[in-house]
Amino acid sequence: MSKDEMSGFEKAYTESIQNPEKFWLSAAQEIDWFKSPTRALSVEVTPHGQWFVDGELNTCHNALDRHIDAGRGENTALIYDSPVTSNIKKFSFAELRDEVALCAGALNQLGVVKGDRVIIYMPMIPETVIAMLACARIGAIHGVVFGGFASNELAVRIDDAKPKAIVSASCGIEVNRIIAYMPLLNEAIELAQHKPKNVIVAQRSELESELIAGRDLSWKEALAAAEPAECVRMKSTDPLYILYTSGTTGVPKGVVRDNGGHAVALNWTMKAIYNVDKGDVFWAASDVGWVVGHSYIVYGPLLKGCTTVLYEGKPVSTPDAGSFWRVISEHEVKSFFTAPTAFRAIKKEDPGGVFIKKYDLSNFELLFLAGERTDPDTLYWAQEKLEKPVIDHWWQTETGWSIAANCAGYELHPIKAGSPTLPAPGWHLEVLDENSKPLPSGEVGALCGRLPMPPGSMLTLWNSPERFIESYFEEFPGYYKTADAGFIDEEGYVFVMSRTDDIINVAGHRLSTGGMEEVLSSHSDVAECAVVGVMDSLKGQVPVGLIVLKVGVEKEHSMIVDECVQLVRNKIGPVASFKRAAVVSGLPKTRSGKILRGTMQKMADNENFRIPATIEDPSVLEQIDLALQSIGLSKSR
Repeated sequence: MSKDEMSGFEKAYTESIQNPEKFWLSAAQEIDWFKSPTRALSVEVTPHGQWFVDGELNTCHNALDRHIDAGRGENTALIYDSPVTSNIKKFSFAELRDEVALCAGALNQLGVVKGDRVIIYMPMIPETVIAMLACARIGAIHGVVFGGFASNELAVRIDDAKPKAIVSASCGIEVNRIIAYMPLLNEAIELAQHKPKNVIVAQRSELESELIAGRDLSWKEALAAAEPAECVRMKSTDPLYILYTSGTTGVPKGVVRDNGGHAVALNWTMKAIYNVDKGDVFWAASDVGWVVGHSYIVYGPLLKGCTTVLYEGKPVSTPDAGSFWRVISEHEVKSFFTAPTAFRAIKKEDPGGVFIKKYDLSNFELLFLAGERTDPDTLYWAQEKLEKPVIDHWWQTETGWSIAANCAGYELHPIKAGSPTLPAPGWHLEVLDENSKPLPSGEVGALCGRLPMPPGSMLTLWNSPERFIESYFEEFPGYYKTADAGFIDEEGYVFVMSRTDDIINVAGHRLSTGGMEEVLSSHSDVAECAVVGVMDSLKGQVPVGLIVLKVGVEKEHSMIVDECVQLVRNKIGPVASFKRAAVVSGLPKTRSGKILRGTMQKMADNENFRIPATIEDPSVLEQIDLALQSIGLSKSR
């Protein structure tokens, strides 16, 4: 096929790989710059490249002020929809900008300036979005921490980021309970070595918190005393935010996102991938504590001038399995993005799709799924019941947007179950063996992106330049290591099969089994342990622990298991979904001492497995099998 005969997508993809400068400078023209970049890519400083290095802009200006300047100030920017509080509130671009400017001014009054860090520990309320954009407005670097994390996890992030201030709320609201945030935050500050000087607290009527005099200010008090702040000039490569992702050790990785590349890439993706434009309603049903919330609740839609939906609720139980369809219908959502887990929950409650038929979905065009691999059953069910394209796409906290996708803004490619379709423009994806040699079509290996990474990808890891290189670029020189394994078929479709490290995916939340093992090992009766991710029909994966006790322990095994479950809940949080463990006499190991986690995972999921030739004691597997059966896993063989 000649270049003239290429499809729109093929032309875009080819240019993005062969002439990335031209491709991304063209995309950059849609952004307002205080100083326009004269070049797109710089590869002199880092292995992965930096974007628009001589450009200057402000992300908040591009998300809010520029739309107001263009005469769209009265258009709706944000819809807050909270079934847990029976509240719906809409903000125009002008209203949102005014709140953001006041919040930015309040942070300024507390001494927060460009380059300072601000931790945001909040639920899904408008103040969360306002705080993020306020930081962007004055050049402070925000670090949003998901409200489901326990105090010690928050303390680790406080010590790493060393925030000058924290913005929090009095509580989070679940379907059947209220979670008090301030006791968790107070304990985290007590545990942390670094002590932030000020905390701004959004008091919620459902549960108000006692404030600590001299440290805490209520949100209303802080904003009432503030003067609106203007947008500051930021270099393209200045950090916008830090977002922590689970690592294989106990120390999380602080992924740093830049301002310029991030704004250009996310603005471009809204039309190219999700087929939405200014004035369209886009909804990502995620949490702002995760990368999806950053990219596609806050920044992406607002940069494009879309209306974005902030949803404080669940796919089911708020009040029923029709929750999503109510939101889509009521707010006329065009493109919707959620995790496969959510759809599995809906399918479980409403297998016949009865609730779907109760709502007018005529404005709804596209469903996007990501956060974990979309299983074919869920894909087929969604396609059948919705009668809309269901598009899987694959990306990571580190990348900020899709590595592989079916780019609806160009044209939709045929959907293959189990595949996020083709590499997205900017991503030259290859499957490599352990010697960094490309593998032929259909063979499973390490999925890697040839450098440079496209704009919007991580800038570095916070305070960890060596770890940044080691984690992502050392193993496969000249490539970004995704740490995912998979293959690319003869038509170029990407299939992501599994993680290549110990990160498991619980309901779209990436969690480290190594971190859980560390917690279990801290129990006084535990000699050693292993945590593996097993298949779960609702959450995709859940962790299961196998525990070896110290010699001489006489306590009831059930009591120890209960204590271990509670320990993980306390140290990592309910988000880990750690509910099952079994006591075993030993763990299967190689002669060199490596625990055979993969073998145990296959046993738990009742998959066929071969006994590794390097195993030290094969008889241990029989004991593991019996233990797994005792907690409802594996099956008698």
